[in-house]
Amino acid sequence: MNQSITPKRLQNKNVVVIGGSKGVGRAIVAANHAQGAQVLAVARQEEPLLKLADDFSGVHILGLDATDESAPAKVFATLSPDVLVVCAGAIPHTAPLQEQSWEQFSRNWNSDVKMSLLFSQAALTTPLASGTTIILISSGAAIGGSPLSGSYAGSKRTQMFLAQYAQKESDRLNLGLRFLALAPMGIMPNTDLGTTAVEAYAASIGMDAKDYIKGIGTSQTPEDVANAVVELASNPTSRAGNVFLVSVKGIETLS
Repeated sequence: MNQSITPKRLQNKNVVVIGGSKGVGRAIVAANHAQGAQVLAVARQEEPLLKLADDFSGVHILGLDATDESAPAKVFATLSPDVLVVCAGAIPHTAPLQEQSWEQFSRNWNSDVKMSLLFSQAALTTPLASGTTIILISSGAAIGGSPLSGSYAGSKRTQMFLAQYAQKESDRLNLGLRFLALAPMGIMPNTDLGTTAVEAYAASIGMDAKDYIKGIGTSQTPEDVANAVVELASNPTSRAGNVFLVSVKGIETLS
């Protein structure tokens, strides 16, 4: 009996996920692994990395701080990627603007933006092989703002700019790299970041967190984001532009 077998979309591809041990990053690891990729998950905390390796046989792990300037070289020496996903970032300090110190306000500049810059620079200067796709995970907050989250929205907007700037440099130098930014549109309450956001915004208006979640309606899930990463990684030139939004409607081009 003849049966049609759907080929795995990332068979024999090397995929590196920075921030791959929890939340959206973990979902991205799982989706890419399921599509036949050899996956390296990078994160700081050892325990969730070890659990990830137990849950997904064949996934490789590397513990390091991705904001360290030596991090890209260590990662690329461990596995040279065909697809690099920068998903890690800090949980923002949540408080009204006037109650935030500069250290609290700038937390996401010193994590999300810094690691996106370091890995984008390293992709350009190593350089990674022609055809490599680099995906920076941004946020819908870059469009709508996030007034209780300090620099979070601004840092996520900067990731979009970084993808565009890096693409221009790749084109100028004829490196053949594809830089993208992918922004999940809505809050994902079942992630650490989403839980923090829900609790902060619910408290600010005197609402129970469960009621607040009901009020914001259906949003994309970590699995939706992971599937969007697979789509962009397996067909990196199928869509014009460098900045994309993922929501319950699917993938949309922003710019």
